[in-house]
Amino acid sequence: MNVFKLASLPQRIMRSGGQLLIVMLLSSTVLAAPPNWSSFQNGGQLATDLKLPTQWSPDQNIAWTADITGYGQSTPIIAHDQIVVTSTSGENKDNYHLSSYSIVDGTKLWQVDLTNPSPFANTPMVSRAAPSAVATAEGFVAFFEGGLLVAVSPGGDRQWELNLVEKYGKIEARHGLAASLEANADHVFVWVERSEEPYVLALEPKTGNVAWKVPGVGSTSWGSPRLIPVAGGQHLVCSASGKIIGLDPADGNRLWEFAEISNNTSCTPTPAGEAQFLIGASDGRGETQPGAAAASNGLIQISPQADGSFQAAYKWQAKKATCTFGSPVVAGDTAAIVNRTGVLYRLDLETGEQVSIDRTDAGGIWSTPIVAGDYLYIFGYKGTTSVISLADGKQIASNRCWPEGGDADKQPGFGGGDVLYAAAPLGNRLIIRRGDKLFAIGE
Repeated sequence: MNVFKLASLPQRIMRSGGQLLIVMLLSSTVLAAPPNWSSFQNGGQLATDLKLPTQWSPDQNIAWTADITGYGQSTPIIAHDQIVVTSTSGENKDNYHLSSYSIVDGTKLWQVDLTNPSPFANTPMVSRAAPSAVATAEGFVAFFEGGLLVAVSPGGDRQWELNLVEKYGKIEARHGLAASLEANADHVFVWVERSEEPYVLALEPKTGNVAWKVPGVGSTSWGSPRLIPVAGGQHLVCSASGKIIGLDPADGNRLWEFAEISNNTSCTPTPAGEAQFLIGASDGRGETQPGAAAASNGLIQISPQADGSFQAAYKWQAKKATCTFGSPVVAGDTAAIVNRTGVLYRLDLETGEQVSIDRTDAGGIWSTPIVAGDYLYIFGYKGTTSVISLADGKQIASNRCWPEGGDADKQPGFGGGDVLYAAAPLGNRLIIRRGDKLFAIGE
């Protein structure tokens, strides 16, 4: 039996009482699970030593599928021996849903339904249950762009609810909100980058009480807040068009601002070692400085100053590489960046020098890639997943869960139809999330 040691768990999951998942299948084989995929992009810890499947097709190597009520764009959260996703339904996104599925066979375990306090036309041009939930020691906390927060136990019992519209006013944002939740042992962090009076909240996970509330960045963003390790602690980093800020997670105090950047509306900062994070930017789609995105992709270092303050600055900037909705990731000793047509740039993580450049079958991506062992998984939004060898950057496999030529090719805007939005590892399986369906890849 392949059992992971407790020391392999991410530190913040150990503090929050996360559990290992080891499930005995009916066939008497063992699905040995990794540390919980407990939040959006797993808190930026996007690499695992597990051996995931490298080949699959609509009629091969798919263990199970599960239908999702309505439609959603969030990442599956894997914790407390289950998979949790969010979604929305109704002509005006009238209803929100938090649903749980069995990690063994995809059976639905429970579903919590809520009424949207801010109805808005349910179209591909506006985010649809885009913020991802987060796991806590008590269960799960979910956030919906209409302003609702709900906490539930692992069994699906509601623990508390918070209506941000009722508490802080209407939420209006270009194309809707997309910021997922972030969390540590003490707080759940909520970023509401609305058009007027944006804000960042820290909530007590057990009660939903507001610990602190501070102004947001004040600029367009569909990225998510991220905790970055700095000087024995952490900074809560928020990236929006033309500005990145670092907040003290304990009290919301603004520790630093960085404004030497543009076109950084869609990507989430990715941890890249002590006091460092990768940041991505893109050209097109209404960006403020078309053609300037490459220089805004790079590695940013947070440095303490003699007076006790902090300063953020580029350690290096890319020359050609640009992103879209998928954030840059640490892949071995390189930074992996995928542009809007599916071209993979691999840059030396220390210097930023280009290691390789190759076109992949995945095409454009909306999901951030995942590293598993010696392979990089790139999830194209039209459904094709490219598996890349980290040894040379070459594609070794091209896979799909559903036949090519689905609705993703026909739907305009930010998402509709058969779009691949996210993926997460589950033991020796890979969970892929389409807007309306889950797929479990593996024996």
